[in-house]
Amino acid sequence: MKKLPLYAIAHARSGDKGDGSNVGVLAYDDAGYEILREWLTPARVKQHFGGIVRGDVERFEMPNLKALNFLLHDSLGGSGSASLKTDAQGKTHAMALLRMEVEVPDDYEPPQIGTSGATAPGGEL
Repeated sequence: MKKLPLYAIAHARSGDKGDGSNVGVLAYDDAGYEILREWLTPARVKQHFGGIVRGDVERFEMPNLKALNFLLHDSLGGSGSASLKTDAQGKTHAMALLRMEVEVPDDYEPPQIGTSGATAPGGEL
């Protein structure tokens, strides 16, 4: 096994849902999705965020999109208009999660997204 940053195998989006944030993580390929399903547990996500997430973490699988969606309950300090947090809408939570290190098999090589000549799933970049 080796470790890679999550951003090497997936991209993510996040936003607010009341006093919680929502983070969608989308794998670049099928093998990456299987790694995400095994590695990105609610407990690991909560641990990664430390004291930012005070409530539960829920995970929802979307295999047709090669994606996982996480709800981070009690992570925004009271919601957008009530919070004193700098990012009360959770917009940076996706980037924070993408910094997590993920264990992958030694023979897994993520697709080279964003480099010259690379293709994204479904077509040219």
